[in-house]
Amino acid sequence: MNGADLLASLPDGWRRVPLKTTCDFAVSNVDKHSFDDELPVRLCNYTDVYKNDRVSPDMDLMAATATPQEIERFRLEIGDVVITKDSESWNDIAIPAYIEGTADDFICGYHLAFIRPRKDVLDGRFLFRCMQSRPVALQLELEATGVTRYGLPKDAIGLAVLPLPPLPTQLRIANYLDREAARIDGLITEKERMLVLLEEKRTALISRLVTRGLDPNAPLKPSGQEWLGEIPAHWAIQPIKYLAVVGNGSTPSVENADYWDDEGYPWLNSSVVNVSPVTDASRFVTETALRECHLPKIQPPAVLVGITGQGKTRGMAAVLGIEATINQHIAFIKPRSQELDTEYLCFLLGHAYAFLRSDSDGAGSTKGAITCEQLANMKIPVPPSGEQIDICTRIRQSLDVSKPLRAQIQCSLDLLTERRSALITAAVTGQIPLEEMTG
Repeated sequence: MNGADLLASLPDGWRRVPLKTTCDFAVSNVDKHSFDDELPVRLCNYTDVYKNDRVSPDMDLMAATATPQEIERFRLEIGDVVITKDSESWNDIAIPAYIEGTADDFICGYHLAFIRPRKDVLDGRFLFRCMQSRPVALQLELEATGVTRYGLPKDAIGLAVLPLPPLPTQLRIANYLDREAARIDGLITEKERMLVLLEEKRTALISRLVTRGLDPNAPLKPSGQEWLGEIPAHWAIQPIKYLAVVGNGSTPSVENADYWDDEGYPWLNSSVVNVSPVTDASRFVTETALRECHLPKIQPPAVLVGITGQGKTRGMAAVLGIEATINQHIAFIKPRSQELDTEYLCFLLGHAYAFLRSDSDGAGSTKGAITCEQLANMKIPVPPSGEQIDICTRIRQSLDVSKPLRAQIQCSLDLLTERRSALITAAVTGQIPLEEMTG
């Protein structure tokens, strides 16, 4: 079902209208680069929109430059709504944020589109809630095109169908949702804080065990690595390349039908490092692609590491649980022998996450990238193989104790998030009587 079909039944006096009849909109081409012959600006970027319901120039925004024409065209005003236009995932398309402040140098950035409602017919806060509602979001998600990266055509934004009640009703609904969403957001924040505390405890446990081992009284020695500190005196310290093969893959041309097959060889993109172990693939390549694109066939046990991008996946590691190949945004580390346990390596790389990101940021790359050479030359602590296994067993046992509590909190958080989404959809489609919105 198309999202517009969900708007088939609206209260009397409400209309269904294409967005372009009530709004002006534009897709920004202002990137994060700075040039001497342009004017300084503050950019509202993808992450500012993705992570926040509301954005203003008072936030810590990226500094860049733009031409006078770009500033005039893409300057943001109070009441605008900005949405994500491009993403690596289709369900991250059209995430909205409401603009609640303005400044002469406050500009909409690349990978975003801004929508400016005509204030005589459409309130910006009501538009923002419409963009959050399932009927409108679904329309735009379905219009996103792409394979490894998704983009929303500009025309699709204008053709998205909105519910349009009279302006006083819009204001009443917007006020109601501001109150109710704030109340739910407070509960969500508390649940998220509890998960953060559990994650901090988990991280501290893993860091201690993979760098100090199980014996708190073991003599220590300097590792020679600032990110690592002291390690047990009987542990070795070696570059990964002495213990494992390091490499990465590529993306076969999506336009070549000979390279892709639903029943082919598993091909993984960088999103897989968010969950360990990796046991599923969403895309598959042919033997022709493996051969002509020089894709590696990686058999477990191995570890995958995200190596590019500004998002959280760069530096994240996951154990590979299936035979697969990978794209250019992931590296694989395949131990040559039992001298290096895959699970121990994955836990250790989790401890090294901050180091990997800062080291790659300092490598002179403007995009932020970890190279296979950096991974291969990275010196790591190597306990005796039996001790590596014992460390992993202790970590799993400790994590198993906290799993029920984590699952309970996550379930509660998911229910609150669903409740918030359902409330917004019900309100902007007229399913909640206006008399219930007093307060």
